[in-house]
Amino acid sequence: METTNEKKKKKFFSINLKWSLGTGLGVVIIFAVFATLLFQSFSSLLIRQEKGHSEEAMNAVTLRLAQSSNTLTDTGVRDILSSSWNDDIQNRKQAAIYSDSVLTATSGKNIGISVYSVNKELLFASRGVLVDFSSKNKQKITKINGQTVYIVRRPVYSNKSNKLIGYVQVTNKLADYDATRHKLILIFIVFGVTAGLASALVGYVLSAWLLRPIELINETIGKINTDDERDSLANVRVPILNQNDELSELSNLFNDMLDRMERYIQQQQQFVEDVSHELRTPVAIIQGHLDLLSRWGKDDPQILEESISASLQEITRMKSLVQEMLDLSRAEQVELQFGNEVSDAREVGLQVFNNFKMIHPDFTFVLDNDLKNNTPVKIYRNHLEQVLIILMDNAVKYSQDRKEVHMSISKNSKLVEFVVQDFGVGISQENIDKIFDRFYRVDKARSRDKGGNGLGLSIARKLVEGYHGSMSVESVEGQGSLFRISLPLVDLDNKK
Repeated sequence: METTNEKKKKKFFSINLKWSLGTGLGVVIIFAVFATLLFQSFSSLLIRQEKGHSEEAMNAVTLRLAQSSNTLTDTGVRDILSSSWNDDIQNRKQAAIYSDSVLTATSGKNIGISVYSVNKELLFASRGVLVDFSSKNKQKITKINGQTVYIVRRPVYSNKSNKLIGYVQVTNKLADYDATRHKLILIFIVFGVTAGLASALVGYVLSAWLLRPIELINETIGKINTDDERDSLANVRVPILNQNDELSELSNLFNDMLDRMERYIQQQQQFVEDVSHELRTPVAIIQGHLDLLSRWGKDDPQILEESISASLQEITRMKSLVQEMLDLSRAEQVELQFGNEVSDAREVGLQVFNNFKMIHPDFTFVLDNDLKNNTPVKIYRNHLEQVLIILMDNAVKYSQDRKEVHMSISKNSKLVEFVVQDFGVGISQENIDKIFDRFYRVDKARSRDKGGNGLGLSIARKLVEGYHGSMSVESVEGQGSLFRISLPLVDLDNKK
């Protein structure tokens, strides 16, 4: 088994760190794609410019050489082109317009002109020849000594005789092209790393702010797990951050869950205490009668009869208590087991009303029924009967002076409403919020005399709420109580 410390050691990447790294990496990838496209575009533009310069130089030289009617020779080429390269600046300014065009096209520091005879022998070179002449490729880009070079080759035809008189090769060392590409790469790398780091930092700060509710929830859970005090759950809550987002809502929901857990724990503690108390009394009574019988009661018929009768009565009360506890436990799971059950509210209401009218002839029962036809509600029939019986039974128990009970059944567009009203002892405002608690009884002595365990209303409310209904009470001490339950209607046409 792994210990808690070992599990913590494995957690070395926080969400903040993952978020920041992911953000930074994402920005770098996006920037890399953008930079690659931009780099390719700039490279294509630069190479087109360099090709244009090379073509201009080629056109200027071939047009000048094409004026010759004879095959190009060393002397002839020098006579035609030498002035363009060898004259001083002043002479170049005074040269013919044609010669100026050759100078302009070939004056680039990286452009070299080579002229070849028909037999492909070198006749003239403005600069050192970087590449041997070949008639296979008219143009190509190659690497020479780590430097990019663009090569253009073209045959020269005489304008007069239209015969091949030689070849011209232009080599353009793309030094500016390479330098610009290297600068662009460096710029993109610097900007990419800067953007990645900046976005990672911003992502970390942003994630730390956005995920603050989760961190607070984690800290709260840690406090709950490490605190040994019984009331730790009551003292620990997630601090509320007014960020108005899903994580803030999660914090609120977590606090609501802790509130419910606290209530459940309190109810569980109260449940255990009450059950222990409720069972302790009948057990003590039965034990007392058995001790009495074991000493001398078995020889006295009167004591024997009284002890057996009292013991049976307490056993019956214990049985009732256990059954009600089971009913309450089932009521908490009613939605899972009977979530699709439907019953007729009118039929069940009339049945319960008539049954009580029959078994309590000394009471006056008044029914106000607004349901003229079958009215389906979302609840299991037996559970609806159980809820109405609990309310009617309580109304009878606590209406000894004025023996009158009213029941009304009505509906609206969404709900069916049952109202049970008695004119008995009523409930004080101090106790009215507690009557639905387990084992709670306003007058414990009177309730015990009437056979109550204080679970009936808890069971009724759990059942009603399990079917998404509601149950409420209005009461005035000394004047009576009114219990109202609402259950959702079922549209059978839509259900089909």
